[in-house]
Amino acid sequence: MKKNLFAPLLIATALALPAFAAEDHAPKHGGVVVETKAGDLELVAKPELIVIHVSDHGKPMKLSSASGKVTVFNGNDKTEAPLALIGDKLEAKGSFKLGAGTKVLADLTVNGKPAVAARFTLK
Repeated sequence: MKKNLFAPLLIATALALPAFAAEDHAPKHGGVVVETKAGDLELVAKPELIVIHVSDHGKPMKLSSASGKVTVFNGNDKTEAPLALIGDKLEAKGSFKLGAGTKVLADLTVNGKPAVAARFTLK
């Protein structure tokens, strides 16, 4: 009798595991999300401002220190801007040419962790 209960219990457990392992990597601010070793980075790009939100498993990460730069590639145009820590996010101000297919490279360090590079493609 014990063998008959073990198999269905094992199957039910195996089917339930993927639901617990799933992480929330969906954009929370209408941007584009990239997973990095420093956390999930969500880039929200506007012509005058680029914002990067950092999260850990879907929850906003408290930033004690962060810095870096963004490089925006749109066709033959290349624009660089420094990232500054503003509250709980990183911001780069400037004049950016944006559109579908624009690529943004973000090089940054977060909370003293090793530097990471994230590549975003705007939709």
